Amino acid sequence: MQLGIRLHDINTAMPAEFQTMEARAAKAREEGFSCVHLAFSKVIPGTVFDDCALNEGLAAYTRRVFRKEDLDIAVLGCYLNLAHPDPEKLKEIQSRYFGHIRVASLLGASVVGTETGAPNAEYKMDANTHSEEALEAFIRGLAPVVEYAEHYGVTMAIEPVWKHIVYNAERAKRVVDAIGSPNLRIIFDPVNILYPGNLDKREEVFGEMIDKLGDRIAVVHLKDYVNEGTDLKSIAAGTGEMDYRQVLQFVKARKPYIQATLENTNNDNAVSSRELLERLYNEL
Repeated sequence: MQLGIRLHDINTAMPAEFQTMEARAAKAREEGFSCVHLAFSKVIPGTVFDDCALNEGLAAYTRRVFRKEDLDIAVLGCYLNLAHPDPEKLKEIQSRYFGHIRVASLLGASVVGTETGAPNAEYKMDANTHSEEALEAFIRGLAPVVEYAEHYGVTMAIEPVWKHIVYNAERAKRVVDAIGSPNLRIIFDPVNILYPGNLDKREEVFGEMIDKLGDRIAVVHLKDYVNEGTDLKSIAAGTGEMDYRQVLQFVKARKPYIQATLENTNNDNAVSSRELLERLYNEL
């Protein structure tokens, strides 16, 4: 298992000169990580990463920054709503994905990652988010993006999230089957498919994802949670209620050298979270 970190979680409490992409990459290597989750808009301030900005020079420079630090880019993030109800806005969003795919092909990013949206412009869970209509809208929005990725030899990966349209293994499997492309994979974030109503079935929920989509899992996200009653609060790995054994057993047995990126860490706990996960993995 190759442990990584979201680049924008690094140096967040530091002065601006320590929050550049270059400084954060150097810190990621210093803290013992081998790969990163990169979101351009969160580490290069002052730029709108539209079609104009997503150019070949950006890709070449970014590749050089991470090569210098001996870091891989596990996920190039583009977390925009592919189920947006406005057709013109949806075209803009799809074009943004196209730009990220072009850049990813030059960077050598493992996947372009996305979550699965909501059937409203606000990208918020509503009464229709888990509906069949919402799922169909997401599949329609995703299909041309995956087709574009095929042309560039890039992998798209969707991340199921309870509050979004694709919220469990069954829905994710339906998307994979409907798209029918080898370039569509899964980012498995165990905490993101939990909510207070299924915590008592946590092992069953994780097991279904592994059974139905294990072959498609390309990247793992690792974080923790605390149950606040009506919602789960995401926090750094090892600081809450999460039991990692089932997921790590799957990873160790079936996913050699998979990239697994930490989320919701900060300057004070990133290294301890990494060390905890490494210890748990090695003890299995």
